[in-house]
Amino acid sequence: MAAGIVGFVFFFPLAIMVIGSLRKPGLPPPGGLELLPDVLWSGNYETAAGLIQLGQQLLNSVLIVSTAVPATVLVASWAGFAIVMARPAVRRLLIGLALVVLSMPASAMWVPRKVMLEQLGLTDHTLVVALPAIMGTTPFYVLLFALAYHRIPRSLYEVAAIEQASVFRIWRSVAFPLARPTMFAVAALAFASYWGNFIDPLILLTAEDDWPLALGLRSLSALEPTLHPLYMAAAVMATAPAALVFLVAQRTLARRDLET
Repeated sequence: MAAGIVGFVFFFPLAIMVIGSLRKPGLPPPGGLELLPDVLWSGNYETAAGLIQLGQQLLNSVLIVSTAVPATVLVASWAGFAIVMARPAVRRLLIGLALVVLSMPASAMWVPRKVMLEQLGLTDHTLVVALPAIMGTTPFYVLLFALAYHRIPRSLYEVAAIEQASVFRIWRSVAFPLARPTMFAVAALAFASYWGNFIDPLILLTAEDDWPLALGLRSLSALEPTLHPLYMAAAVMATAPAALVFLVAQRTLARRDLET
């Protein structure tokens, strides 16, 4: 029952978005909840794609996530493993620092990050949005990996160490394969974060050719209310890849749970 309610809460806005994208533009907004428009109009998708540089912006978004997601998974997994392998006092210090950084508002870093990147000459390029990936994106992902590695029996690490395996080999051969469900979860979360990232491109990118799809939708958000079906159609096209990734990740995790 509870799962059904939670699923409905998350599904309802998506359903409203899809229904809105099928409404013919130019009509007055519905006075109440509209289950389906009187006339289903699929031409909004083609029109919306023509109003923005859909192909270029979609390519930019794919470039960002294909760079940032693997980097986020690798760096966060390395940092999480370093926390687990550290001495107890150092481990507590690192976890404390991660929690402090995690508690800081993201908005506090917007201006310093822009100033620093401008001084380095790294702004106005699509991939600048993916730079946080080299720091694991967020301490939350690092702590997720640290928790996953902590649950692995310590004896497995000790056996590998007795066989004179390096720390990197222990991570590659023992820790990372056993933490694969966490890898899928972090990859899905990072994908959604970078795919829908709006603030960083808005601050760091000025050329429209460098914009990702999330920022491209901004140009449609100022449409008149009667033309909002076009905005809804563009939002559906931008949301579909992230929804697909989450479905694939969910099915993969469910399959692994059944196998174990």
